Amino acid sequence: MSSKNIYLVFSKTGTMFSQLISLCTHEEYAHVSLSLDNTFTKMYSFGRINPAKVLPAGFVYENIYDGVFAMFPESKCLIYKVSVTEHQYHKLVKEIRIFENNKDNLKYNILGTSLVYFNKPKKRENYYFCSEFVSEVLINSGIFNTHKKPEEILPLDLLAVENKTLIYEGYINKLSFASETLTSVI
Repeated sequence: MSSKNIYLVFSKTGTMFSQLISLCTHEEYAHVSLSLDNTFTKMYSFGRINPAKVLPAGFVYENIYDGVFAMFPESKCLIYKVSVTEHQYHKLVKEIRIFENNKDNLKYNILGTSLVYFNKPKKRENYYFCSEFVSEVLINSGIFNTHKKPEEILPLDLLAVENKTLIYEGYINKLSFASETLTSVI
């Protein structure tokens, strides 16, 4: 059976919101994005629509070279390659397409973000935060098995995804895409 790779990109930028999340969770990484390839130029997540403003926020495409990452080039990141089956990959693409086709109706779940950190998660229709979105599409694709609901998932809970390999830990401005395997610089 052939396999494909997807990528989980955990990050902590210098934004006030990212700093606040890290302060509340005591976790090093406050955000997670999903990439279908190793160029990291089209990552999927929930976050700020305009990199310069916290709101509005919703379903977004992120680029490791642009947006918030360009504004904060010394952002820390952790990148995992996840091996998935062809079937899981195609299910994942379908799940993402549902979000893309609905993106005008989707909002950032600020209330949910607050509640999950206080261990009082609440599911809200058409509202997501980054790890809620990533976990939902991974669960629905058969890639991530967990007893938690997506609205209960914090970014680093996704470290429980199986078949993953750490390919990079360091600063975004030190990423080198010259080789097939990224290396740590921290």
